[in-house]
Amino acid sequence: MNRQPVESSMIKAWAFDPLSLVLEIEFQNGRIYQYAEVPQFLAKGFEVARSKGEFFQKRIDGRFSAEEVERRNGPSHPEHWRQ
Repeated sequence: MNRQPVESSMIKAWAFDPLSLVLEIEFQNGRIYQYAEVPQFLAKGFEVARSKGEFFQKRIDGRFSAEEVERRNGPSHPEHWRQ
């Protein structure tokens, strides 16, 4: 997937595959996760959300099966972030 960069203190980039319903998020800390079976309307909501981090925490985090697929070097993050 080709991730699109975003302006966010929590999220660096994201991508969505509408065929497999996989949402991929690259966090500022360098971790990259894929979230399974994310409905397309939620991916669209994430795309247009003013605050990507807030949308993620309220609508995606803990609600979908997630798998860490890659880790890149990045800054550390506050302990309350649950990636």
